[in-house]
Amino acid sequence: MVVLNRIYTRTGDDGTTALGTGERRKKYDLRISAYGTLDEVNAVIGLTRLATTGDAQLDPMLARIQNDLFDVEADLCMPQRADGASVGKGPGGARLNVTDAQVEWLEQQIDRLNADLAPLRSFILPGGCPAAAHLHLARTVCRRAERLMVELKDQPGEEVTPAALKYVNRLSDFLFVASRYANDKGATDVLWQPGKNRNQ
Repeated sequence: MVVLNRIYTRTGDDGTTALGTGERRKKYDLRISAYGTLDEVNAVIGLTRLATTGDAQLDPMLARIQNDLFDVEADLCMPQRADGASVGKGPGGARLNVTDAQVEWLEQQIDRLNADLAPLRSFILPGGCPAAAHLHLARTVCRRAERLMVELKDQPGEEVTPAALKYVNRLSDFLFVASRYANDKGATDVLWQPGKNRNQ
């Protein structure tokens, strides 16, 4: 477990921060930006849960996702060394990273929620009830995190585990489906009406 006895350390006053490996990087480094953006996703989901506390199906899913997002962030902050050796240890001494089982769980929840939704006949505008609106916001931040992770993966000498990338890709799909579920199972989705205001 992580033990935080002191919140400020002054070690970041020079504009750098430490990865799980102990390596220090600039705070605008692409890897830092990637897991920092996932932290934004987590914060938006936390805000969303203010509106889902009474939902016995959706709220426990969001709670689990918040915990799993920390696994994704840990995965990103502990890259393999240049010699290929893994660093950073999780439960049981294994490298703390995202697993395919976590991705599969997300897929199962997507299918579970989607089974009850009204058919989608247009693109959806972000909105509806407060929970849905916040889930749409979480989805867009999640897509930004995914773009940063793909850009990071394409940098020479950098790596992103396939499961981490799959998890974030699948999470944005989950957040979209969950937003529709929150909108009375799609009945109160706000639909795009193409060209509606072009001649007004």
